[in-house]
Amino acid sequence: MATPVVPSSFRAFRVHVDGEEVRRTVEELPFESLPDHDVTVRVAYSSLNYKDALSASGNRGVTRHYPHTPGIDAAGEVVASRDARFAPGDRVLVTGFDLGMDTPGGFAEYVRVPGDWLVPLPEGLSARDAMALGTAGFTAALALERLAFAGVTTDLGPLVVTGASGGVGSLAVALAADAGYEVIASSGKGSAAGLLERLGASERVGRAALSDPSERPLLKGLYAGGIDTVGGVALENLVKSTRVGGGVAACGNAGGAELRLTVYPFILRGVALLGVDSQHADPETRREVWRSLAGNAALRRALADPELGQETTLEGLEEQVERILAGGVTGRVVVRP
Repeated sequence: MATPVVPSSFRAFRVHVDGEEVRRTVEELPFESLPDHDVTVRVAYSSLNYKDALSASGNRGVTRHYPHTPGIDAAGEVVASRDARFAPGDRVLVTGFDLGMDTPGGFAEYVRVPGDWLVPLPEGLSARDAMALGTAGFTAALALERLAFAGVTTDLGPLVVTGASGGVGSLAVALAADAGYEVIASSGKGSAAGLLERLGASERVGRAALSDPSERPLLKGLYAGGIDTVGGVALENLVKSTRVGGGVAACGNAGGAELRLTVYPFILRGVALLGVDSQHADPETRREVWRSLAGNAALRRALADPELGQETTLEGLEEQVERILAGGVTGRVVVRP
């Protein structure tokens, strides 16, 4: 295999912050501006996540130093490596760690990262499909794994997915339905009903079903539990409504970071509240989960849905960032640098 040619410069979607002013541009950067890590990857695809939009908005809780290149996901081909585990031509992907936070991310033609961050692209999974999944699919798979480990079985009742029209939510619906759960998709977007039905949801409920605050320590036990991407009141109500022996996997806070609960769901119903952290998952877990995702035939069929693979270029990212911040994105946006 011929060694890929490394250019003198590359294009990247850059975010500049000057006081309260945030400016986003597509720029040509010198190749030497990449950080001094061991493996250089030519990015075939990335994907847009809510965290990327926060970074692109100057959010210092996500990114401390600007100017910056967001993009917490990337998939492509190794072009140079000082790490013996990887060689030019290897197909790889990276999600999480510090990529796109304070390390220049996947919204660029090239990234340079530590070898420990990389996962070989599983056989049969294209770079594009890997990024249609991205951190969102990886997180959804981890959440389902946590529920299974906690003993939340399919015969315990329906499983609720909150924020079901978003990236993590839509892929969680597909994975949970394929695993045999009766899935109730909670979403504020009526326009997403068709997608959620195609992904396997047996029922869609509006956001309001879980959004009314309640002072009661327990609510009627209706669900086996759920995968919560929202946080706040929705997570409170979901935990209170979980049946004996059920559990909720929590992986988001778009609806709020505070959680007001008593101990009663935990000591009277044995409900498990399970945190899901995809950023710091160990390398072996990453490889196993990605192999599982690549081998999931139902999920691969779902990825053919246009709403799970909306595509944009670096020039189109400005519009897509505004859309995701305004809650206007359904499914997944794939970025082709």
